[in-house]
Amino acid sequence: MTKITFIGAGSIEFTKNLLGDILTFPELQGCTISLHDIDSLRLQTAEAMARWTANALGAQPVIEAHLDRRKALEGADYAINMIQVGGHAATLIDFDIPRRYGVRQTIGDSHSIGGIFRALRTIPVMSGIAQDMEVVCPDAIMLNYTNPMSMLCWSWFASSRIPIVGLCHSVQYTTWQISQYAGVNYDEVTYLGGGINHVAWILRFEHQGKDVYPLLRKALEEGRIPPEDSVRAELFRRLGYFVTESSEHNAEYSAHFIPHAGQIEKFHVPIDEYIRRSEENLREFDDIRAKLEQGEPFEIERSAEYASLIIHSIETGQPRVIYGNVRNTNLIDNLPFGCCVEVPCMVDRNGVQPTRLGSLPPQLAGMSRLHVAVQELTVQAALEGKRDSIYQAAMLDPLVAASLPLEQIWAMVDDLLQAHQGSLPEALRP
Repeated sequence: MTKITFIGAGSIEFTKNLLGDILTFPELQGCTISLHDIDSLRLQTAEAMARWTANALGAQPVIEAHLDRRKALEGADYAINMIQVGGHAATLIDFDIPRRYGVRQTIGDSHSIGGIFRALRTIPVMSGIAQDMEVVCPDAIMLNYTNPMSMLCWSWFASSRIPIVGLCHSVQYTTWQISQYAGVNYDEVTYLGGGINHVAWILRFEHQGKDVYPLLRKALEEGRIPPEDSVRAELFRRLGYFVTESSEHNAEYSAHFIPHAGQIEKFHVPIDEYIRRSEENLREFDDIRAKLEQGEPFEIERSAEYASLIIHSIETGQPRVIYGNVRNTNLIDNLPFGCCVEVPCMVDRNGVQPTRLGSLPPQLAGMSRLHVAVQELTVQAALEGKRDSIYQAAMLDPLVAASLPLEQIWAMVDDLLQAHQGSLPEALRP
């Protein structure tokens, strides 16, 4: 019987969507769903959601709930990771301290100074998960949804033999969005993308065999791309290709928007957006728990997430193509060997098989390499205890570099190390 372990199952909305995806497949309706969280209330709520979802779909999975992570992983075929180390309190620190120094962020979970410190406190936990899996489920595959995607996957490549693929929905959502801007039917488009997570590029986009980019350029010229997506529209104007992930993310991935007078207003950049989302997530958990207790129904519909498709393809042999974050083993020539890249992957009974893209256009590779350097230094700091690498990672980040002189970058990192010391590897603590 297939066993799927959810790590961080207390992320209820995400757990609800993935459970609905998995249990929609008849071949997976008798699987074992093993839920793990370190918060007993959230775990209890996740278990209630799993049982409600199974009943609503007429599925009969075995449902387990464990506070003990290793017990939850025992004998698993698949692990789905969606933890957030430090939760809302850590997020506030990631925003508050940089803001005091003049570094303003939108999301702060994947790149820039917020992404660096989220990685530093998450990599030790990920290492523990990998060690558990090597003992109790050595043939399993890790499906990772936790950010910062590239840094976490890179650290896993470097320290564990358990296979991992990082999963995101930015390619799916971006291609759907630009089909709307161009006025073509999404069900009739084909595309090719690649790069690094959140800074991947739609290299080819076609509708019924015809290039859609001329239609997208026309939409740009006619002002038909919504204001909330104006950062990506501007990058498209300058670089010639559309970047994945949202404008609020990409605003903080670049040196060209947030640090400069008038650009936040011009490009509709939502500063501190993730704080608002994090607060909404807390309210949403309370709402879901209340509805479960009152027996109220939830809507179940397939999401755009890849996890269930990967599991179904491996279990049944049905071939599919997904976009995964994997180790760069000559997949993209002009990004460093061994880094984490996002490329199309074939999935069937043989597992997740990345495809080779060759070289990105040089301007796109250059944008991606800015972040790869930061990722490499952050992973090095976490795995090897090199504190100097943290400061150097912050120094090289485009947003931080455009916002602060070196002396203040070092002071900001000092303050963040002090504030997060309880969740950092011992060698990195002040």
